[in-house]
Amino acid sequence: MTLRLAYWTAAPGAVAALRGVSKYVVESGLDRKLVDLVYLRISQINGCAYCCDLHASDLRKAGESEQRLDCLAAWREAPFFGARERAALAWAESLTHIAETRAPNDVYQAARAEFSDKELADLTFAIALMNAWNRVAVGFGQGPAERKKRAAE
Repeated sequence: MTLRLAYWTAAPGAVAALRGVSKYVVESGLDRKLVDLVYLRISQINGCAYCCDLHASDLRKAGESEQRLDCLAAWREAPFFGARERAALAWAESLTHIAETRAPNDVYQAARAEFSDKELADLTFAIALMNAWNRVAVGFGQGPAERKKRAAE
């Protein structure tokens, strides 16, 4: 993947705004590991190698097992994801594919059963945020090599 545009220099205000939402999500009280699982799953769906690399790395650092990471794309068939994780992943997939799913009520109700109003709102903003970051990274050709290069700067 070849970087098409250094968007962080072209539009620093927009990057700062997205980072502000990211900071809010981190401070929201949602479990960080759950958020990173959701971020990784969204990034898998959207084909964002930059974000897959980033969030899989973050999850490994947080002690996530290789088995769960390996099976995240097939979480419905894997026995080692809890009800709260399943509700979050289903909601994330539904919103990521919103043009096809229209966020069905059964998926929403499953999420409502596991999350408080604030948690569900925060989770939904986290999902929207990751979809935004994925579209920016994929659109401008930002891949794992660019992440490693920028981390070294």
